[in-house]
Amino acid sequence: MDYPIEGACQCGQVTYQLKAEPKMVLACHCQECQKLSTSPFSVTAIVAQGDIEFQGKLKEWSRMSDSGNRNTAAFCPDCGNRVYHYNPDDQTTLKLKLKPVGFEHDTIFQPVAHVWVSEKLSWVDLPEGVKIFDKQP
Repeated sequence: MDYPIEGACQCGQVTYQLKAEPKMVLACHCQECQKLSTSPFSVTAIVAQGDIEFQGKLKEWSRMSDSGNRNTAAFCPDCGNRVYHYNPDDQTTLKLKLKPVGFEHDTIFQPVAHVWVSEKLSWVDLPEGVKIFDKQP
């Protein structure tokens, strides 16, 4: 894989360059991620803050998570596409909501674990060979 790879929000106002492979990629089945993605789960690539560079204007929104941590979302103010999430009390990593469509090597966004499967939709089948957690590990 040749880095950096590039991505953008839906309208292209926010762009980013991912300079290194994600530390981990998770599929989250919690109800909040179902709302976020309007699908059965969302894919989250966890990357070090220094491994990604953004261009464009972002807006933020925060909520308290079930763990008691604050979860802040950064999104494009024009198209509303969420670009990443982070905990403002720990900004060493960003939890990016990267959509693997359009990348030549989409396998870097293949989840290694499925989390919050206790809230998984009943008709979703989980793949074999990946770690599964009822809640947040």
